[in-house]
Amino acid sequence: MAQADIDEGLYSRQLYVIDHDAMRRMGKADVLIAGMRGLGVEIAKNVILAGVRSVTIQDEGVVQWRDLSSQFYLKEADLGQNRALCSEKQLSSLNVYVRVSAWTNKLDEDFLSKFQVVVLTNSPLEEQLHVGAFCHSNNIKFIVADTRGLCGQLFCDFGESFEVRDTNGETPVSAMIAHISKDNPGIVTCTDEESHEFTDGMFVNFSEIQGMTELNSYGPIEIKVRGSYSFSICDTSNFSEYVKGGVVTEKPLNVALDEAIRDPGLVEMTDYGKTQRHLSLHLAFQALHRFTQKYSRAPHPRSQAGAEELVAITKELCKDAKFDELDEDAVRQLSLVASGDLAPVSAFIGGLAAQEVVKACSGKFTPLRQWLYFDALECLPQENDGVLSEDACAPRDSRYDGQISVFGSAFQDKLKKQNYFLVGAGAIGCELLKNFALIGLGAGEGGNITVTDMDSIERSNLNRQFLFHSKDIGRLKSEVAAESVKEMNPYMNITAHQNRVCPETEEVYTHSFYSNLDGVAAALDNVDARVYLDQCCVRNKKPMLEGGTLGSKGHTLVVVPHLTESYGPSTSGGQKAIPICTLKNFPHRIEHTLQWARDQFEGLFKQTAENVNNFLSDPTFVDRTVARGDVEAVEILEGVYRILGEEWPQNWADCVSWARRQWETLYNNQIKQLLHCFPRDQVTSSGLPFWMGAKRCPDPLTFDTNNTTHMDFIVAAANLYGQIYGITGSRNRADIQSILQGIKVPEFTPKSSVKIAVTDQELKEENEERKEEDKVKLEMLKEKLSKLQLKDQSFRMHPQEFEKDDDSNFHMDYIVATSNLRAENYNIPTADRHKSKLIAGRIIPAIATTTAAIAGLMCLELYKLVQGHQKITSYRNAYINLATQYFVLSQPCVAPTYTVILSEFFFYFPINTKNLHSCEMFSSNLRFIYNFIKINNAYGIYSKKLFYTLMED
Repeated sequence: MAQADIDEGLYSRQLYVIDHDAMRRMGKADVLIAGMRGLGVEIAKNVILAGVRSVTIQDEGVVQWRDLSSQFYLKEADLGQNRALCSEKQLSSLNVYVRVSAWTNKLDEDFLSKFQVVVLTNSPLEEQLHVGAFCHSNNIKFIVADTRGLCGQLFCDFGESFEVRDTNGETPVSAMIAHISKDNPGIVTCTDEESHEFTDGMFVNFSEIQGMTELNSYGPIEIKVRGSYSFSICDTSNFSEYVKGGVVTEKPLNVALDEAIRDPGLVEMTDYGKTQRHLSLHLAFQALHRFTQKYSRAPHPRSQAGAEELVAITKELCKDAKFDELDEDAVRQLSLVASGDLAPVSAFIGGLAAQEVVKACSGKFTPLRQWLYFDALECLPQENDGVLSEDACAPRDSRYDGQISVFGSAFQDKLKKQNYFLVGAGAIGCELLKNFALIGLGAGEGGNITVTDMDSIERSNLNRQFLFHSKDIGRLKSEVAAESVKEMNPYMNITAHQNRVCPETEEVYTHSFYSNLDGVAAALDNVDARVYLDQCCVRNKKPMLEGGTLGSKGHTLVVVPHLTESYGPSTSGGQKAIPICTLKNFPHRIEHTLQWARDQFEGLFKQTAENVNNFLSDPTFVDRTVARGDVEAVEILEGVYRILGEEWPQNWADCVSWARRQWETLYNNQIKQLLHCFPRDQVTSSGLPFWMGAKRCPDPLTFDTNNTTHMDFIVAAANLYGQIYGITGSRNRADIQSILQGIKVPEFTPKSSVKIAVTDQELKEENEERKEEDKVKLEMLKEKLSKLQLKDQSFRMHPQEFEKDDDSNFHMDYIVATSNLRAENYNIPTADRHKSKLIAGRIIPAIATTTAAIAGLMCLELYKLVQGHQKITSYRNAYINLATQYFVLSQPCVAPTYTVILSEFFFYFPINTKNLHSCEMFSSNLRFIYNFIKINNAYGIYSKKLFYTLMED
């Protein structure tokens, strides 16, 4: 697949997670996913969105009631029909570039040999061992994924020859070698530039060693860390003497399933507070397979007899494995929920499994080594909620049977009555809505989901926002999302809004609105919006679920009033501001030139055009502009006068002429002026060279019509300039070059009177010094503008709103050319269109796998909120990185507590509401305490769980 064949409009956000080369490799991969229950369809959905060549879904089984609890493409009308066939059409619609087909027969070796990756879901151990052995011996990447109620399992075997081309998307784990001893074991000493990052049990490869060359071809070697700069390896006593050089690099080692199943050391942790539990689950899942083989079913829901039998089977396995720290309670709980099928668990394990498929197809990121277990058993009812009975969890021929078997029918009724507010219907919002529909949140009498999102659907959304399709482009996200989940679950009560949640919409989202809610879910893409929504939840005492992603990384946060810490105010300032003087005259990174290009775009093609329109339509515009200060007013009014006067183009040739003069000004004249003010041999007052360190000495450019980047600028700038005046442009470079030949560019002579500020403080001081000069300029501009006469009084300009995803609008063409020419001035490495788009467009890298996993974790916290869990130990915040199997599920921070001492005197408190302005209170009266708490509530302090201690004077 050539780079041009990659649909960057569709995959734009994913390409910043998985590069073009990895995407090409994925585009050649054929994947088999066996089992089309909730977990299988979740994996298939994510893999199809990622963009492999083909996905074959296999299932011999038919649709049952319990499948509807987690399989979002099955309907009640599908009961009794084959699961794969029922899912094929809708999976096919997710990505036109991926061939999707269904297979309803058994898996045999001839069939398996057609694929590069094979995934088994919810399959018996006997089948896993047979298929795993075949795949391992035939260099087919093999993945096993399974969910049982609140527990999940994942296994990967990518074979012995699998090559990881990029371990984590960042810096590969490796070290330079200083010495290797001839010993048993051999001791490897790394250079002392920085400590190595290896850990005990890792396998490594050696390369580029001189002398002890045997290690270069030895293959993966297990290491044992001895210190920050050394580790031991195999017996090197019979090897050649080490001379110099060498690199050591981590090498993931995969063993076949039949061997890996006996090695609990290959279990990856997802919650470090549950290490022993996960090692116990490794054996308990094997015991569950034995139980199922014996009875042809999983243990009955809440069956104590079944639980004890599973514990007994697991104990037998413990003897063989010589494991004596079995968590019997975890095994019992697994048995009690094993017949369940939960959408959030399928979403989490399905997201992880699909990411492993992406790794297998692309060589991008480090594969799982090799087992992973996950449980959310803390979601179960707490002790004081009573014990669930077998009858309460028995199947009812309901679409929620898979969930009822875990939590009981009463909890299901409670879920249906919930009223939740979802803010955001983008990637995480779509996944949350899918989960809400499957679990039945708000799907009963009195229940409702309100979803709001002001954005419309764009093509780039389709790669990860799976509720939307090509036919929906241009429609409002919230409306389409609501329609889609109604198709998944026709009993859903859902209301779509198109509002931003902000201070301007507080008349819509009032205290009364929040009072009717049971909770809020935040699926937002910026910190400021999260902070504001958190404040609303704190003010109205509502729990909040929050999650976000950045490529393969993601986080979740649960906020419980009076129990956990809230999201709180933003502690980072967001994106760090670049000093103005750095942008204007002293850039030294491509980020600086790209920001400068964005500023040029906004100033030339948006802000000035908007100012002109305001001037033409608002008689008070000049006075309002003057009120903003002389410096800003001069800049704005000069732009208005210039664009309505001397620079007004009459035709397309004038637009090209303007672009050519603009090029000369930006890349030649301004650089010559800068070098005139600060010559190459300039020294500072300290005697040091002025042009050193971050200050790169620039070079003026000479325009050349044969230079592609030069012409890119002219074509884009001329067309954009024509667009704001309503003049039709052209892409014909031959015609444009012909026009350029007739343009005479004025000679430029640097002026000694010009001062250039080196720092922002100097710039501020210069502006102060120019105050009188600006006042004179301002009066002249006001007089000139008052005398302007337009031939067409109805004329209005067409400001350009920057849109990075439309390749036909010249916006990114202009940004890339403008930035790279600036970079050429300052000898800064240029950036291609892909990287430029990421930085200038402030794009957040995204992939469907991470989004699905994060939404799954958020909905597991939702289970706890709906049940009303009051122990903070039940809740989990999560930080994950699917690229490196980094999972931290931790207990939320406790809400800070305060002791407030009240004494006999007046208190005056400003109230941050529209209704109250101040309050005078006495501590001698109970009313005082009531008002004191009320005031603190208005500030949101109650979320910190204040404790009030009254002390008598």
